Amino acid sequence: MKYTNTIQIDLPRENVVEILNNAENMKYWMKDLISYKILSDNPDRVGAQMELQYLMGKRNCTMIETITEINFPEKFSATYETKGVWNSVQNTFTENPDGTTQWLSDSEFRFSGFMKLMSWFMPTSMFKKQSCKYLDDFKKFAESKD
Repeated sequence: MKYTNTIQIDLPRENVVEILNNAENMKYWMKDLISYKILSDNPDRVGAQMELQYLMGKRNCTMIETITEINFPEKFSATYETKGVWNSVQNTFTENPDGTTQWLSDSEFRFSGFMKLMSWFMPTSMFKKQSCKYLDDFKKFAESKD
């Protein structure tokens, strides 16, 4: 399953990337995030990992983020893995002539085991809606800091 989300943020790209790249800020725009733990000595390099704990509905979910590309301020990509789900997200940040930032997020999901069966019953729109919510919540948080 693949889809793309995009959002315009009324801040310069440098500000957007600075806010996004600060793990302490995640709790303000990822409402279902319980905690995070940096697993790598140098968290700003390709291959660096972070453990993310989420409350999804009534159940806890642990994901491992692995950075696959880091080229700020233009691009940041990572994979997110949990039991039965592999998710790749490629984020591109473009500064517009008016000083705002366009954030383009390309997502791909792959499922295995029980989740492969469940994926037949989960519409793409459900995943896209959640990704869009994160972008919207980030936008609100980032613009409120200005």
